[in-house]
Amino acid sequence: MRFNYDFVVKKAPKFLQVVLNVSLIWLAIILTLLLFKELVTFTINLLANGIDDYKVFLSRILVFFLYFEFIAMIVKYFKENYHFPIRYFLYIGITAMVRLIIVYYEDPFETLLYSLVILVLIIGYFIMNKTPRDRPAKDS
Repeated sequence: MRFNYDFVVKKAPKFLQVVLNVSLIWLAIILTLLLFKELVTFTINLLANGIDDYKVFLSRILVFFLYFEFIAMIVKYFKENYHFPIRYFLYIGITAMVRLIIVYYEDPFETLLYSLVILVLIIGYFIMNKTPRDRPAKDS
């Protein structure tokens, strides 16, 4: 029996793309459910207790936005023809670092490091937006 490499080379990427797409749809559904759960929990706690601890309040808001950003990134993936725009990873990184600063602010050195990480992410975003998107193909 002879192994058909052409078949594998042509069919494997398509199969893996389908697996990836189905997995991302399931992940989007799960994240959407968690987003609504977070929204309901947030609303119930806010109405029942008010803002007792502002750190917990802000932390819950940022968790909500992390869910929102991941869902938006998955939607963008399908709209951009199966491509994740890097700027969404930068947004998520910045939001996650802000959450860390809000929640864990006791150590000034760690807060400074988190702030420097945010600065690096913002500089990366700025550089990414200043460079041309369409680069000419290199001639070989």
